[in-house]
Amino acid sequence: MTLKTSPQRFFNRELSWLNFNRRVLEEAANKSHPLLERVRFLSISANNLDEFYMVRYAGLREQERAGISVVSADGMTPAEQVAEIEQVAGTLVKDQQTQLRKLQKELLAENIEIVTGDQLSKAEITWLKEEFDQHIFPLLTPLAVDPSHPFPFLTNLGFAIAVDMQSKNGEHMTALVPLPVSTPRFIRLPGKPKDAARYITLEDVIGLSLDKLFPGFEEVGRCCFRIIRDSDIEIEEEAEDLIREFEILLKQRRRGKIVRIMMTRGAPRRLKQLILQGMGATNRDVVLVTGMLGLTQLNELITAERADLQFPYYEPRYPERIREHGGDCFAAIAEKDILVHHPYESFDVVVEFLRQAAADPDVVTIKQTLYRTIPDSPIVSALIEAAENGKNVTALVEIKARFDEETNLRLARDLERAGVQVVYGFIEYKTHAKVSLVIRREAGELVAYTHFGTGNYHPITAKIYTDLSLFTADPVLGRDAGKLLNFVTAYSEPPEVGPALETLTMSPINLRETLMELIETEIANAQKGQPSGVWAQTNS
Repeated sequence: MTLKTSPQRFFNRELSWLNFNRRVLEEAANKSHPLLERVRFLSISANNLDEFYMVRYAGLREQERAGISVVSADGMTPAEQVAEIEQVAGTLVKDQQTQLRKLQKELLAENIEIVTGDQLSKAEITWLKEEFDQHIFPLLTPLAVDPSHPFPFLTNLGFAIAVDMQSKNGEHMTALVPLPVSTPRFIRLPGKPKDAARYITLEDVIGLSLDKLFPGFEEVGRCCFRIIRDSDIEIEEEAEDLIREFEILLKQRRRGKIVRIMMTRGAPRRLKQLILQGMGATNRDVVLVTGMLGLTQLNELITAERADLQFPYYEPRYPERIREHGGDCFAAIAEKDILVHHPYESFDVVVEFLRQAAADPDVVTIKQTLYRTIPDSPIVSALIEAAENGKNVTALVEIKARFDEETNLRLARDLERAGVQVVYGFIEYKTHAKVSLVIRREAGELVAYTHFGTGNYHPITAKIYTDLSLFTADPVLGRDAGKLLNFVTAYSEPPEVGPALETLTMSPINLRETLMELIETEIANAQKGQPSGVWAQTNS
């Protein structure tokens, strides 16, 4: 084994990711951050861990079940990676609960409190019972579990209460109460504006009213549990219809194999065994949690009224040159390229660029890539408006954007109904390129205005992530953008000679080779004692 291939030279990808998520959790302990921002970091770390279990851990478990023993570059088999992950992730779960308890003490000092049923006043109990009757009870479906009522199916990330009940005449009943997804997890108790903000979890509220769900029965035992299923999606390369394939796979995702059951510690043994048997799981799949399940939803505690406990609002700068041209994006871009640095400079300029293109009678064609956006995306609205205004609009919607597949399929259908030509890219690749190409007729000539971005066309994440946007009317860049988009829509690969790409490099054609050449150049510069170096930002 050479030094180049020695496992000691490599980090394990999965363990490295868990270390990253630990750094996210550490931000929740960073007292230089405002308190509710620290709550947000805890929520993010919990959501990250859910997704890790659903995809990366689930994939290794599947390899382990299949008996695959191929060693990774860092020298570990799938089984060894699974064992190490379970230990490291288990510690991370415990540390999340420890951090929650610390944050709760600090929140209490700021008049924000999460209470349990035994901490309620009589007035609060009365109010909660009315709240339950009016807004929660109609949404609940209690499910008995017995020989005539088999264990129900629970979807991925499903949260449920399992209860043992007994009637006065000794009749025994076991049941589940799935929590409705349409109801807030944290219910704020009534109070005067100057009073403390007191919250109680939905599961505690339901626990206080079990007598209404199961009349004539009393509680004998109870536990909460939350399930995580294998949610990875694998596309068959020979799939005849990519959209139909995805619709099938998304339904299967909801029914994926159990990879984790998060369960409250102290769960009655009988209920625990019932859950494992009903879910087709084993003790290995269970993570016992001392504390609160589903920490992702802690972000519900972050409200506008406590802006004093959040990062100060930042007003991003809008490009001055566009303002100087009376808001006319095309005039400003035609004068000179515009480089926008998000989130310090506003993403609104990207939206405005497309809105103006949609309304401009001189714009004849718009071509756009979409990887991640939001369900009510202003970008999508602009493309729909453009199509309805008679423009030729093409949208490349990448439906393989993990956990955004359903949103992207829905948006694609909306675009198609408006007359947009929708393309879904490749089966074997994801299209990560962020490009918008607008063709405008000016003085009898066709002029290309192009936007290249490192981020997604996503107005929310653009307020958080650091990305660059380039607006240009450079005809060379416009030609290259057109060739790139044609490659994706029609597999028309730019040839090595003739009308090849002039300025862009493109994966999988020449990006790797170009990067290697650039690195070799820097190596040669370093060897000659000349200024050298490599700066790179990579994903995953």
